[in-house]
Amino acid sequence: MKLRTGVLLSAMMFLQYYIWGAWYVTMGPYMDIAFKGENVDVAKGAAYSAGAIATIISPFFVGMIADRFFAAQKIMGVLHIVGAALLVYATQMTHTSGFYWVILVYSLMYMPTIALSNSVAFAQMTDPGKQFPWIRVFGTLGWIVAGLVITQLKITDNPMTFQIAAGASALLGLFSFILPNTPPKASTEKTSLASVFGADAFVLFKSNAYKIFFFAAILICIPLSFYYGFAGSYLKEFFGESTPGKMSMGQMSEALFILAIPFLFNKIGVKNMLILGMSAWVLRYVCFAYGNANATWLLYAGIILHGICYDFFFVTGYMYTEKKAGAQIKNAAQGLFTFATYGVGMFIGTWYSGFVAAKYATKTIDAVTNAEIIQHDWTSIWLYPAAIAGAVLVAFIFTFKEGKETTSVAA
Repeated sequence: MKLRTGVLLSAMMFLQYYIWGAWYVTMGPYMDIAFKGENVDVAKGAAYSAGAIATIISPFFVGMIADRFFAAQKIMGVLHIVGAALLVYATQMTHTSGFYWVILVYSLMYMPTIALSNSVAFAQMTDPGKQFPWIRVFGTLGWIVAGLVITQLKITDNPMTFQIAAGASALLGLFSFILPNTPPKASTEKTSLASVFGADAFVLFKSNAYKIFFFAAILICIPLSFYYGFAGSYLKEFFGESTPGKMSMGQMSEALFILAIPFLFNKIGVKNMLILGMSAWVLRYVCFAYGNANATWLLYAGIILHGICYDFFFVTGYMYTEKKAGAQIKNAAQGLFTFATYGVGMFIGTWYSGFVAAKYATKTIDAVTNAEIIQHDWTSIWLYPAAIAGAVLVAFIFTFKEGKETTSVAA
């Protein structure tokens, strides 16, 4: 791969995840301010479920339409330009219902671009196994920089976060048209709807171990949804405008721990890796439940644990899935895993987390300003995902049994 190509792909990844990091983390705090007087907690759960719905639908768009009829970089450019307009439009909404529909349509534009950006990158690589991680890490850097920029500008709950994301989206949309050409896949094979959603990988369920892992992965996405949907609002009570920057420590942790994955996967095996990941979920939410202004170290611990939570379960899960699937169905298997976790699991989790947060929300009226104030019993809220993750962990420990043949992969 030429140096110029590598620079272009790195910039693409940086902007791709800068966009997401700029609005996704701050959407909760923004909704708290923008939609006072409405049932904001339930609305936040619904808004965050938009990404899950889009994840469920996007394989159809990418697999049966974009991949077959359009150059990947061009359709990605169009989607990001349209997405930029939608992000600006979202800030014009005065009710949660309208905001939800705009975010849903935007998510339907954005989520396919993740797969499309990967397609553009892989198509230019001579050795994807070695080259892709170095390109993809710029996406993590983009997310981190977005958080730091928002913190520096002190606009955590401000519509400007969406406008910044919109500007980056428009830039990437235009930039996409100068990316290396990635033409549509010429294929004489008939692509079915079932194959697009990974049905070819159902053969993996013949393995009882993979079946248990698969359903554990769906269930662990329920506590994951609590973090994405409500950590921003919760931590803002302690960190204020510096919240996005503080939360970017989670992505820094993710980038660090991912380097240890290949070594540990070979050394301690898939089951222990997954157990460590799920244990970190339990510990994270216990830290959040009992962290406070006098014990902010627990809040920092909960944030930093993101690296273990994500890498040791989801990155390990992708590696385990590829190892179990083999070369013939690995793409279908990865598609099925993504569909089940970030689609089905996150959809259930985002809605459920919204109702739990609303259950422990209390409305009061400020005696001086007469403004409505919503207070949460955060300890009770965070113990819900801790309990769910703990139950999944215990069940997994006693039911998952995997042979030695899947405990190592090529680094």
